[in-house]
Amino acid sequence: MKLVFATLSIVFLVLASSLVHPCMAISDAIKPNSSLDCDSKCGVRCSKSGHDRCLTFCLKCCLKCNCVPSGTYGNKHECPCYRDMMNSKGNPKCP
Repeated sequence: MKLVFATLSIVFLVLASSLVHPCMAISDAIKPNSSLDCDSKCGVRCSKSGHDRCLTFCLKCCLKCNCVPSGTYGNKHECPCYRDMMNSKGNPKCP
């Protein structure tokens, strides 16, 4: 009986460990920017503006560029990708 229990325990552990990696991959796919907190960075960036629209575009830019310039305005030289993104009219996309 002990041998059966030990064997089943080992099989269960092997199966459980094989499921850990796919779950972690799904988690990474949902939130690709774990090193940068876009919500808080964009919250600071958009604190003095029309908050909803600014946040929407800031979050899009942050997720794509993986950076947000400091302050509430300017400093775009800190993040060239953020600075160089344009909308369809040729205007800066990122606030």
